[in-house]
Amino acid sequence: MHKLLTSIALGVLIISCNGNGNTEKKAFELDFTNVKGQYKPGETFPLTVLNPENKQIDSIVYYLNDEKIGSVKGNTKMDIVLKEGQLGAKSIKALVYAEGSNTEATGQVEVVSPVKAKMLSFDIVNTYPHDTNSYTQGLEFYKDTLIEGTGQYQKSVLRKNDYKTGKAYKEITLDGKYFGEGVTVFNNKIYQLTWRENTGFVYNAGNLNKVKDFTYFKQIEGWGLTHDDKNLYQSDGSITIYKLDPETLNEVSSVNVYAENRKVEELNELEWVDGKIYANVYQTNTIVVIDPATGYVEGLLDLTSLSEKITRTPQTDVLNGIAYNPKTKTFFVTGKLWDKMFEIRIK
Repeated sequence: MHKLLTSIALGVLIISCNGNGNTEKKAFELDFTNVKGQYKPGETFPLTVLNPENKQIDSIVYYLNDEKIGSVKGNTKMDIVLKEGQLGAKSIKALVYAEGSNTEATGQVEVVSPVKAKMLSFDIVNTYPHDTNSYTQGLEFYKDTLIEGTGQYQKSVLRKNDYKTGKAYKEITLDGKYFGEGVTVFNNKIYQLTWRENTGFVYNAGNLNKVKDFTYFKQIEGWGLTHDDKNLYQSDGSITIYKLDPETLNEVSSVNVYAENRKVEELNELEWVDGKIYANVYQTNTIVVIDPATGYVEGLLDLTSLSEKITRTPQTDVLNGIAYNPKTKTFFVTGKLWDKMFEIRIK
């Protein structure tokens, strides 16, 4: 495992046969003797139950994430097949029928990515000035204009930039009660998130006039935002990326993001490029390249060398901001309150 992965907030589930942390002795418990903590999609593991009181078991029905997956007579071994689907924790339940009653035994395994992430490299193409007052949250090209959304209470703005000079030629300020977050441009409309206010905004991409406000589909934080040719994709600081309908802003589906056997949390600014999602990992100099259909991290890019080329002040914050220019096929990256923006070509 490359050292970069140690900079990503990660964890492995602790397996508990009781599931709820209760250590009291139960009539039946899942037998995890031959079960690993982590599995990849398509792998199989065996299950039986421990029967310390030697009760007469009639049958056992097994569930994975509350979906029935099969049953056995007596305490015959059940092979659990982990199909392709959402990565992450999978709850296991055995409903044991014995001596006229039924008892539940529960536990968990974790499904992780089967893909080995590749280490990517880059060349610097150009270096441009960046406004040191811009606490960059969202960055995206719209035609030849660089759209930037910034954060912090009382200071959040949405602006159109001349990327070569770092100057804004059009800018609107958010109400001071909002902390601006990710932005994306879809069908000539700019979508902008806010951090903890559970509110987003839609603007006319030409004149920045607000079209409407919207409420998130559930109570989550707003972090990053991007889109493909049909849907929006939103991050909330967790391992999850949500696919959204751009009209209703309701959730269509979601994926959990894993780099091999490690979950990747604090996914921040997002950018869609050639069918993949590029994401800043907050508090690191890492960009991860994600398959949006599976959540598998396919690539890792270390931009530490860029953070060493900026002029630091006590206010300078972390790397954040990814914009892809399809005309030049280059990426523009910067950070919160950085004095420079870098045009890079990823190899």
